[in-house]
This record gives sequence, structure tokens and C-alpha cells, in this order.
Amino acid sequence: MQDLLQFTLTGITIGSIYAIVALGFVTIYSVTKVINLAQGEFVMLGGLTMFSLVSVGVPYWLSFIATILFVTLIGWLMEFLLIRRAKGADAISLIILTIGTSIFIRGISSMVWGKDQHTVAPFTENTPVTIGGASITPQSIWVVLIMLLVVGLMYMFIDKTMLGKAFQASSVNPMAARLMGISPKRMSSFSFVLSAALGAIAGLAIAPIIFPAYDMGAMLGIKGFSAAILGGLGSAPGAVIGGLLIGLFESMGAGYVSSGMKDIITFSIFLLILIIRPNGILGEKTIGKGGL
Repeated sequence: MQDLLQFTLTGITIGSIYAIVALGFVTIYSVTKVINLAQGEFVMLGGLTMFSLVSVGVPYWLSFIATILFVTLIGWLMEFLLIRRAKGADAISLIILTIGTSIFIRGISSMVWGKDQHTVAPFTENTPVTIGGASITPQSIWVVLIMLLVVGLMYMFIDKTMLGKAFQASSVNPMAARLMGISPKRMSSFSFVLSAALGAIAGLAIAPIIFPAYDMGAMLGIKGFSAAILGGLGSAPGAVIGGLLIGLFESMGAGYVSSGMKDIITFSIFLLILIIRPNGILGEKTIGKGGL
């Protein structure tokens, strides 16, 4: 039972990051129907930007804000300079465009930060806390709390604000939204900005746990995308559930079988669930309807 609790706590920590990354995929897809495979690079930029700012003595709270602003700017530039210009292209071409963007960002990052891993100090004192015989670091608790905060703020934004309702309208029916005076182009830009902000938050939260490096975004992007698919692409609650499940599968596989087999075990279970429910756990037959 102690081992089970330990693996569960580890899985929830890892899954919280996957959930935030998955929310980024869902945010963009809901409005633009674009699958942004550069989402993992937003996470990487968040971690490395956080490292740079903290290493030169910038206070943590200011580093948080500056990191999010910088990565959201990158997200906006990506939409404005690339996605909007290729809006008439087919889905495969847009996916290839996001892959190219991902490679470009990764290449620039390797030149700016080098190819080594970097160390970021934890937010607070990192002495492990014991819960029922299992231990968890305060930084891991921060990760889970940040995920819960992000989910809560996303819910409040989407359901309780006029901008959130405009966002939903553009997701469900862009033509009707345009007739109501809502600009789908602006909502498209906003979806990339919001998605980049989510990536930055995930990156800065996990930086003290997974030492950030220029190539960390690739696997995080794959896991986040898998979580979005597992939960149902287009469903924000599904993204959170999918992220937590993949984190738990990964932790249990590493703990009870082998750390070298954890990805095989995780994706085997992932494929099995999709065979049973091809549209994901909370997915609809028409993916994306209903948006966030």
C-alpha cells in the first residue's frame, strides 16, 4: 500500500503537467481545428526562460510573469505570421507547418541555451513531506496546485466571462459568431496566446523537477497530445482526465514493471482505451463540438 501511494502521488504530479499541456492542445483545436504539434516547445521555452531569469537574479514572482509574457508573444507570432497566412491549407499541411515550427524553435533554443540540461531552484524549501508512508516534495505539491489553479481559472474564464463565451461561440459555429460581431480571427489569435501561456506555466512549474533542456518539449508534447486524444480532443475536462491517467499509467508501469518499459506500457493501455472508445473518454462523435 505504501508503494501504491508513492506511485500514485508521482503519477498525479507527472499527470498534472500532461494535463496542462493537453489543455493547450484543446484550446487551439477547439477554435481553429489546428493540431499544434509545437505545443511541447512552449513548455520547453517556459522552463528555459525561467532558468535564464532566475539565474541572473530576477525574483521568482517577476520571473513567472516575464516567462508567461515572453512565451505568449511567441504563440501570438506563430499564429499571426504562420497559421493565419496558411488558413486555407488542408489539415495535413497545417500539421506539417506546426512540426516545422517546432523544429525551428528547438534549433534556435539549442543555440541560445546550448544542449545541456539546466538546474532551476525549487519555488520553496524542497524537504520531502511524508504522507501515509509515501514522500512527496513541496515542488511536486506546487505542480499539482498550479494544475488545479489553471483548471479553475479556465473554467471561470470560459463559463463566466463575455470573452470566454465569445471563445466558445467561435468554437461551436464560427459563421454564427461572425454574424454576432465576434471576430474568429481574434479568437484564433487568442487561442494561441492562451495555449502558449498554458505551455509556459507547465514549463516553469516543472523546471525544478525535470531539468529543462532544448529537446524536452518533444516528449512532453507527445504525452500532452496523447492525453488530449485519450480524454477526447475538444474536451477540456477530458484533457485533465487524460493527463492524469497517462501520468498514473506511466508511474505504475515504472514502479511495478520497469522504468525502461513505462512508455510501452503507457501507450499500450492508451491504445487499448482508444480501441474501446475511439473518440476518447469524454469525446463526442463530432470532435470539437461544444469546445471547452
